This record gives sequence, C-alpha cells and structure tokens, in this order.
Amino acid sequence: ALQCSLTGTWVNDLGSNMTITSMNGNGDFAGSYHTAVTATSNEIKVSPLHGSRQKGPNQKGQPTFGFTVNWSFSDSITVFTGQCFVDEYGKEVLKTMWLLRSRVENIKNDWKATR
Repeated sequence: ALQCSLTGTWVNDLGSNMTITSMNGNGDFAGSYHTAVTATSNEIKVSPLHGSRQKGPNQKGQPTFGFTVNWSFSDSITVFTGQCFVDEYGKEVLKTMWLLRSRVENIKNDWKATR
C-alpha cells in the first residue's frame, strides 16, 4: 500500500504553509498554519492546528485526516478534511476541503457566518 507521512511542512497553491510537528501513535497531531489569504484586514499571524489521521484496521495507506485551525488573528475557526496521496512520481500530495465559521452578532445573521 502507498504510504503518506503527514508530519512536515506543506505549502498549498496559494502560498499558505502548514507544519505538522508531532503525531502520536493514535494518529492525533498538532502543528501550525500560516495562511496566505484572508478576508479580514487584520495582520495575518501563525495559528495553531490540531487534528487526527485515520488509524485502525481499515487503514491501507494514503490516509484520510481532519484538522481544526483556530485563527490567532480573527474570531473564526476553520475545519479541514482530506486525504494524503502518493502521485505517480512518488510525491506526497494533500487534497483537502475546508469550512470556515465566523462569529456573527446574532442568530439572525447565522446565514452569513459560514464559507
């Protein structure tokens, strides 16, 4: 089975950097995320992330994973989910999707809190 190691530094096509610094035997990991893009005018700061890689009897390599980034410079939080692939050249590639939740003043504005 093709393997993927999530530990290390990753850069996406927009220039954001994610570093996974530690992973325990259960697949739980921690690190930091430095985004290159934001919808806020605040100064971008490195933000902590915590996540988990799929681990168990059904895992056959190229694992699925999820993590949460608690943005240090805004009142929002983003969850990511994805899978690590090994491409035809042996390069590890992460494919993810994300959901961002921003704080809103009241429940009437809930409709605009998620991107």
